[in-house]
Amino acid sequence: MNLDFDVDPLFSWYVVLLAFSGIALLVIGAVNVGGLKAGWRALNVLVGLGFAGYAYYLAFVFEGGTYAIFFKAFILPVLLIINAVKAAVTRSQAPAAPAAPPYQPNAQYPQQGAPYPPQGGQYPQQGAPYQQPSPYQAAAPAAPYQPPAPPQG
Repeated sequence: MNLDFDVDPLFSWYVVLLAFSGIALLVIGAVNVGGLKAGWRALNVLVGLGFAGYAYYLAFVFEGGTYAIFFKAFILPVLLIINAVKAAVTRSQAPAAPAAPPYQPNAQYPQQGAPYPPQGGQYPQQGAPYQQPSPYQAAAPAAPYQPPAPPQG
């Protein structure tokens, strides 16, 4: 393992921060903690895999030589974590959906496709079919068409 806080503390803390950021983003993306949309969750997972993978490489595979430290790269995880927290706060402040009325076993519910409430405001007797016009029938005109009378002249 390449972490040695006595010999190279900057490198060791960089690897620890990479690993922490990567794991945090993986958790935020995998577990929908903030009600994030699928695109944001996928971005969190991809960035988290990148950070955690680079931390693993530096901690276990890297054998010395040159490496680059990009502290600006930590801006992206901070922004993604802020976005997840903001989504969670927005979700918790949203008004709850109204609850459905409780099921009443003896009530007469309309059949599927029937208007709700049925036309006329009254439910039919139990067992009576709903009278619903076919969508393919055109309404008959009130009176047949009468052409206008020719002018008298």
